[in-house]
Parts: sequence; structure tokens; C-alpha cells
Amino acid sequence: MASVESPDLTALQYSVRTVERADRAIRCSPFSLDLFTRMRSESVRLKSIVFEAGLTNRYTRSSLSELAAENYLLWLIQVGILRREVDGQGITDGFRLTPLGHRLVERYIAQGGWSEASVGDRFYNLINRWLGFFLPF
Repeated sequence: MASVESPDLTALQYSVRTVERADRAIRCSPFSLDLFTRMRSESVRLKSIVFEAGLTNRYTRSSLSELAAENYLLWLIQVGILRREVDGQGITDGFRLTPLGHRLVERYIAQGGWSEASVGDRFYNLINRWLGFFLPF
């Protein structure tokens, strides 16, 4: 049986703009580092993030409705931090980190967390979420 070498995902290159946008999106999200740390090794299902489960699991800073949590998670997919988990039946309600997400989370763990998002960060993130990637932020 022949073995196939997988590419080194840490060697992927991202533009400064992409990394900055992803960093800002994570810091502006309602999620904690505990959620992203868990996503490093396994898929996390939406139901463990919403309402009281999110608080109990220390994944969120406040209780989130399913719609609010999914909207934030979908934004993190758009900026390249997360991906939807897929099984043999199709897309599931689980989420995992992408290589970019792994890179950012490893940096946050090494730093002991991320810095609080400023008002400007929150504004740029809101504009990017609202208008998409059309503006050069």
C-alpha cells in the first residue's frame, strides 16, 4: 500500500489584510477562546454553543439564540476561520477550524488570549459583515 504525504498546512500563506480581517472578526465575536481551542481538535455542534449550553461550556460570554450564534459562525466561515463539518450524509451542524483559524488560535493561546476589540475594530467588522468584502478594510 502506497502512502501519500499530505501538504503542510502551516505553510499556507495569507495576505496581511486577510489575517487582520480574520483576527478582528474573532475578537469582535461573542465567543470565547475556549470554543476555538475545542475546535482545534474536534467539531463543535451548534447546540452546544447556544443558550445556556454556551455559557455552561464557556463558549460564549452571554447567552445567544440559535440564529445569532449561527450568523456569527457563518461570518467566521466567510472570513476563513471556520468551516462546516461534513459527514457521509452532507453538511452537519458542527464547526471546525480552518488552517487560518488554527494559526490564529495557536497565536492567541501562546499570548494568553486576544486583546479586546476597540470601537474602531467593532465598526470595521460591522461594516465588513454588512457590506461583505467590497471595502478595503
